[in-house]
Amino acid sequence: MTRPHSGRLLLVGAGLLVLSGCATIRRHEAADTEQLLAAAGFQMRPASSAQLVDQLATMPRLNLVSRVKDGKVVYTYADPDNCHCLYVGGPTEYSAYQRLRAEEAVAAEMSEAPIDWIGWGPWWW
Repeated sequence: MTRPHSGRLLLVGAGLLVLSGCATIRRHEAADTEQLLAAAGFQMRPASSAQLVDQLATMPRLNLVSRVKDGKVVYTYADPDNCHCLYVGGPTEYSAYQRLRAEEAVAAEMSEAPIDWIGWGPWWW
């Protein structure tokens, strides 16, 4: 005999498992992005006070955003959940970040590309 609520419990458990997996993937993607930002020369600024933590929480999460400040373009990436920090860079760092992302995408594509062994000729060559 099954309980009437056991199906709901199973459904809720499966939903929590899926959400947990999504959160794990998002954290991994954020860490990858932050590594590229640092490699591109973005400066990491930790939220070291309650006021900065509050400001960080109001910013778009895990998105690279461009703004104009004092007549200059500034790019920011807020991570209030993992590193509790803000990455800040200018056009030079943004260009380097875009180049690194493109290189990473090409490397990933190349590692997944099948190798055409037929074009290499017979084995005795």
